[in-house]
Amino acid sequence: MQEAHLSCQSQTEFCLQQALRMKAVGLLTLIGCLVTGAESKIYTRCKLAKIFSRAGLDNYGGFSLGNWICMAYYESGYNTTAQTVLDDGSIDYGIFQINSFTWCRQGKLQERNHCHVACSALITDDLTDAIICARKIVKETQGMNYWQGWKKHCEGRDLSKWKKGCEVS
Repeated sequence: MQEAHLSCQSQTEFCLQQALRMKAVGLLTLIGCLVTGAESKIYTRCKLAKIFSRAGLDNYGGFSLGNWICMAYYESGYNTTAQTVLDDGSIDYGIFQINSFTWCRQGKLQERNHCHVACSALITDDLTDAIICARKIVKETQGMNYWQGWKKHCEGRDLSKWKKGCEVS
């Protein structure tokens, strides 16, 4: 009888420990979501088409709206908080994956910051700074050749499908 009581007591302690562990994991997960996911937004293709169209990107620099939508898809999957750490230590930020070394300010002195913007401004759901910077990149470089995703998946292709059904002209 005493063995059965000890076994039951051990099992209860085990259950309590498991419950506490699960509660801690749940709390940590919640904190992680609040910290990292507070401003995260993944746009739909059509929502981006409307935003890009209103921002005057259709035919900006000679590139159709389809080019911009296709490029954003292959660079970030339409994720406003996408960040990619590169081998040289720089980071590509946001929906257009704009690089910290040349185009935005991450806090290091050697950065060029040609867009005159903090890199953190490129990873919010307000796309204003990202669009302004992307326009500057197209104007000051070789068009959309800056973006490898665009070169590999969009350049020279029929891109009409990217705005199809989106109610943009």
